[in-house]
Amino acid sequence: MLVQQYVDMLGGKSVIRTLSEFATARGKEIGYENVFDYSLGNPSVAVPQAFTDTCIRLLQTESPMALHGYSQSLGIPEVRAKLADSLNKRFGMDYTGDHIFMTSAAAGALAHAFRLVTVPGDEIITFAPFFPEYMPYVNLTGALLKVVPPNTEDFQINFEAFEKMIGEKTMAVLVNSPNNPSGIVYSTATIQRLAEILKQKSKELGHEIYIISDEPYREITFAGVDAPYISKYYDNTLSCYSYSKSLSLPGERIGYLAINPACADSKTMVQMCGQISRGIGHNCPPSLMQLAIAENLELTADLSVYETNMNLIYDCLMELGFTCVKPGGTFYIFPKALEEDAKIFCEKAMKYDLVLVPADSFGCPGYFRMAYCIETEKVKRSLVALRKFVETEYPQR
Repeated sequence: MLVQQYVDMLGGKSVIRTLSEFATARGKEIGYENVFDYSLGNPSVAVPQAFTDTCIRLLQTESPMALHGYSQSLGIPEVRAKLADSLNKRFGMDYTGDHIFMTSAAAGALAHAFRLVTVPGDEIITFAPFFPEYMPYVNLTGALLKVVPPNTEDFQINFEAFEKMIGEKTMAVLVNSPNNPSGIVYSTATIQRLAEILKQKSKELGHEIYIISDEPYREITFAGVDAPYISKYYDNTLSCYSYSKSLSLPGERIGYLAINPACADSKTMVQMCGQISRGIGHNCPPSLMQLAIAENLELTADLSVYETNMNLIYDCLMELGFTCVKPGGTFYIFPKALEEDAKIFCEKAMKYDLVLVPADSFGCPGYFRMAYCIETEKVKRSLVALRKFVETEYPQR
């Protein structure tokens, strides 16, 4: 007998993936270069040549067993130590390799973090707008994801609603900054206030409330933006990182979980991750990727293209009369639709081969997301289509 919970999920597939599949099919009809596909957050800039060169050298010179065999359960010790040193240098922390657990990208890190600090029936709070996959990520552990309504003025945290939502079952707060889908970066003031509230609530409730910080876009921040390292401001922080965006390596599934050394029992928590892996079928991310990233910890792809694309799109949106908070990072922008129902708005856009994602599943109805990780030349051409769409469908805007 099939498990009905997963059968039911077949009827609620990811809207992002569905739209991406539409864009691919439409591309076969008219040429994908003529489909302005803003659906999927798949990095568009090239992997740095230096990283490719590292992989080639390792493949040519290192033992096949070292490159392709299982690593230790927690990750390769030398890699974990190098990661700790890099984080300490960059953010003024005091990690050791014993505080680092290697994972299959940020999703793998989140899967372990949720299970470290919750049991079925516990609650994790996050903030709208949020990445829709957080729902199955959390709820399928047996914990419950609760969502704080958005602060649409600037997409910083809605603290009034948040404080009302914290209760006895609250074990963690899931934070994503820079944020998918809004592109907003939580300011130092926001993180400091969040930390103060959690310290007080932890004391009142008699148990720790953790921050689980989902940070795959950490390196994609724009000029002049205040982008604090969250673990620096709150001891009980579990940082979940991926090289999918910073090095354009989403298909390699490599990242890590870094547990703040000031967190109680931090080293034990890393050891626990090795046991959690036994229950969720995750163990030992690719050894080749672990070794390759360890030699390129200060390297990123050419991320500047994302800021270029953002400015082009933002300026056009403003010219056309949209309401939009300017992103501080990522490769997403999050405007308000020109009618109440963003699904209808996005359906109309498809007639102009503009593939936009309505934000209902992000917890923010009436808005839509554009993932502008596409070539700048294509962005420029898409703006012609965007203007035509708006001027034709919304002449009285």
